[in-house]
Amino acid sequence: MTDTRAGRDAGTPLGDVRLGFVGDVMLGRGVNDAHVDGDPAAVWGDVRPRLQSLDGVLCNLECCLSTRGERAPDRGYYFRADPTWAVPALQAGNVAWVDLANNHVLDFGRTAFSDTLAALDGAAVPHSGAGADWREAFAPAHLRVGDLDVAVVAATDRAPGYAAGPARTGTAYLPMTTDPAGGSLSRLTLSAAIEDARDRDPDLLVASLHWGPNWVTQPDTRYRRLARWLVDAGADVVHGHSAHVPQGVERYDDGLIIHDAGDFVDDYALVSDLHNDRSVLFELVVEDGRPAGLVLRPVVIEAEAVHLASGEPAAWVRDRMRARSAPFGTGFRRAGESLVVELAPPE
Repeated sequence: MTDTRAGRDAGTPLGDVRLGFVGDVMLGRGVNDAHVDGDPAAVWGDVRPRLQSLDGVLCNLECCLSTRGERAPDRGYYFRADPTWAVPALQAGNVAWVDLANNHVLDFGRTAFSDTLAALDGAAVPHSGAGADWREAFAPAHLRVGDLDVAVVAATDRAPGYAAGPARTGTAYLPMTTDPAGGSLSRLTLSAAIEDARDRDPDLLVASLHWGPNWVTQPDTRYRRLARWLVDAGADVVHGHSAHVPQGVERYDDGLIIHDAGDFVDDYALVSDLHNDRSVLFELVVEDGRPAGLVLRPVVIEAEAVHLASGEPAAWVRDRMRARSAPFGTGFRRAGESLVVELAPPE
């Protein structure tokens, strides 16, 4: 097929559908203050044309969408965005789905969480990973992106106090531990969620996990094993996030693992030399319902907007992504400021 979308770098692979995967999109606190009275689309800076050129973007929504609620006790950070600008911002960024399985969606209690669901549902923004009870929290989302039917299963091992219960609002929380009991529970629960997602025979199945500690550049062995197990269980893409810095990417069997997508929008302070203000827009090329190529597009994060990176910041991101992906045997070729991974098996 001929691809006519604007803004494509020469040499990047063509495909039937292009999906964007990013990590944490935190629209609260300073980001909210910077944009609540302005143009919602401005938060995407000069990355917005790239986002709009895709068929859809999947992200972790690292905040609640409300102006109500009381802070949850004993929390260090609280993230809440006014939905009157935050929802139009998500739409302006071509966001096709958001993950609610994280450690901030209930920062302002169940009132604000209810407002979050109402705001997303009112704008027809699909979501999964949290709900009115345990069953609803683990229910997959089904969405149409371009010509693809996509199913997304979401879960987290952060903030056990936010976990949904049989009759309690909350997140799709699992321990994801190396302990045999916890590990068995995680795999049984995720297996059931994947089977539920497969019942509608999607073209692409994504497992989106908010997992692991902050400020870690390589995933722990248990997360590596679980990511591969998810592919074995039927996931085409594993979309990890939580560390606030991007980790490596891995081609495993016929699947793609983004161990951690890092951050994409936030107002966070810099941590040592990790440069958490430098991250990646992951653009997945899907051909005939299979991951065929991945473009890693470097970005720079500011509270006011996210920007495409060039020069030294882009080179820094490329170097780090090569190094962090090397343990998985992932090879790249360069295309402009970006990196490309060919995923399709050779003829």
